[in-house]
Amino acid sequence: MAGPRILAVEHEDSCPPALFGDWLVGAGCVLEVCRPYAGDALPALTAYDGVLVLGGEMGANDDDAHPWLAPLKAGTRDAVEHGTPLLGICLGHQLVAAALGGVVEPNPRGQTVGLQPVGWTEEAAADDWVGGHVAGRPGGVRAIHWNNDVVVTLPEGAVVLARSPGGEVQVARFGPRAWGIQAHPEADAGIIRRWVETDREDEVARGFDEGSVLAAIEEAGPALAAYWQPLAARFAAIAAAHTVEAGR
Repeated sequence: MAGPRILAVEHEDSCPPALFGDWLVGAGCVLEVCRPYAGDALPALTAYDGVLVLGGEMGANDDDAHPWLAPLKAGTRDAVEHGTPLLGICLGHQLVAAALGGVVEPNPRGQTVGLQPVGWTEEAAADDWVGGHVAGRPGGVRAIHWNNDVVVTLPEGAVVLARSPGGEVQVARFGPRAWGIQAHPEADAGIIRRWVETDREDEVARGFDEGSVLAAIEEAGPALAAYWQPLAARFAAIAAAHTVEAGR
């Protein structure tokens, strides 16, 4: 019997499912990648056992420039309403927030790049996705960030599960089975190098030290994978439970 079917919505080829996709497959999931920027039709999210909405350079409010964003937001609302397990990463996190009535804007503190501490809240300990993993790990946890925009106002009923050092929403629960993470648990040093190449002009203007950032991410790679892989496995388990409930 096949494992839970997970749909990964990819917004550009530089932001693939990468490590998170590998971890889901390793946990027994069947991963299907939809690339609407390349002409793929966006399927009904509720037809899957779980959905992963990935990152991208566009903004969560750029519906006019990227015509699949509005249908995707409508699909996320359906997924939340029907209890389909849903996880948004970076842009995906922002899209889910915006779809449910939240507000996404450029971070007034400026771009966030590189490794950042994860500031789990008290509410995280009881959360179905992160709770079992957060217990006993209060400090020393980091994640890769690469973002200009942040969720400045959460949708009604959303719960903050982690905040970044500047106080921005880092992880949120948008519904009983819907989450968003501003960081990039899926990214490795190879993906970050590609982003550095794309953003090099802007980064040079900001005095960005790409060598230091890349070296830190490479050094932290094994620890990052050891921390975030179990959360991919936990999402796979939540999707598997939904499969059983749906009678698929």
